[in-house]
Amino acid sequence: MSQLPHIQVFQSLNNSPHSQLEHCAELGDGLTAAMWSNYHDAREYQGPSHHTLSCYLEGGTGTFRRDNPGAKGAPDKLCIMPAGHDSSWVINGDIRLAHLYISPERFALSAVSLLDREPREVELRESTFVDDPRQAARFRQLTALNWDEPGERLLTSSLAHEMISHALLHQVGQRQNLRLKGGLAPALRRQLRDYIEANLSEAISLGQLAALAALSEYHFARMFRESFGVPPHRYLLARRLVRAQQLLKETALPLGDVALACGFASASHFSNRFRSALGATPGDYRAALRSP
Repeated sequence: MSQLPHIQVFQSLNNSPHSQLEHCAELGDGLTAAMWSNYHDAREYQGPSHHTLSCYLEGGTGTFRRDNPGAKGAPDKLCIMPAGHDSSWVINGDIRLAHLYISPERFALSAVSLLDREPREVELRESTFVDDPRQAARFRQLTALNWDEPGERLLTSSLAHEMISHALLHQVGQRQNLRLKGGLAPALRRQLRDYIEANLSEAISLGQLAALAALSEYHFARMFRESFGVPPHRYLLARRLVRAQQLLKETALPLGDVALACGFASASHFSNRFRSALGATPGDYRAALRSP
């Protein structure tokens, strides 16, 4: 099912008579990329559900936010627009820009794996017209790829994940005045994370995980989602797919062996799950990594 109707920043631009969608691609795994051109426009974003990373490709020197008209855009300037933010923009002249839309679930999974933090403890800091040469270079590389070609689409997805990791390390801060309710204790959260990583090749049930936490399955599922940002089955699938990508990249194991090593019941089940999440088969993924 397409996520585009639920990405408010995308829809706001798509509904403007002044902006033009040059290209877009749903990369799977909660990620969508888009390239836009716009001219003499005004746009408002009110509480979008997705995070948006934006990079100006051309123009932008006449673009500003209504609440800060003195700051102007320019090529390679970045904007970080977190889910839930409100902003109002004025575009004077021509502009081309690239967007990466990140679902809250994808952000949560990355926060847990990279920062070892509960997603609700941290927030993506809103920033406008940031100078970040490394991130801008990734955007330039991403927009140069052919998103319709399977191999280059996978490279686009890989770049998008690098951009999320960069944002988590450089544009994320502790939520202020935070009072967490519910969830799992940090030590238990780490124990569950380590248990899952050590047993990805096995059939892990909700009952097994709940028993580790000494909670009922119903209560455990609720507490797990509070602390990990996603339900247990979604987290488990995400970690299995990460492990699969590592094995496809770093080993020559047959696809059936990769499937079993990552806890999938069969090669066909593995292929279907992999394609659903990443938009390509495991074989396509491995071939793309090995292409010159």
